[in-house]
Amino acid sequence: MKNKWIKKGDTVLVLSGNDKGKVGEVLSRSEERILVQGVNVRKKHIKRRSEETRSEIVSIERPINISNVSLADKDGNKIKLNVSVDKDGKKSLVYTKGGKEIVHRTL
Repeated sequence: MKNKWIKKGDTVLVLSGNDKGKVGEVLSRSEERILVQGVNVRKKHIKRRSEETRSEIVSIERPINISNVSLADKDGNKIKLNVSVDKDGKKSLVYTKGGKEIVHRTL
């Protein structure tokens, strides 16, 4: 598992490939590949199967390797996460921005 902190619903920044610099939300994740909204969009030709359906061309997102993305904040800037433990023993993922620690997600 390349990056264990990336989960469904997170915002990521694409680091390499044709869509370098794009920011999108993670739609799904498998072990090494993730599906990002609006990234790696391909055209697929759908064949007519019956009288009611039509043949058409649809745009779908295809998975990319998880090593080609990095977590991003709400503004689309690349972030690096650290694990922080509270006094109660609760763990949370934090990143620093402007000298302040901002909580990304609790574990």
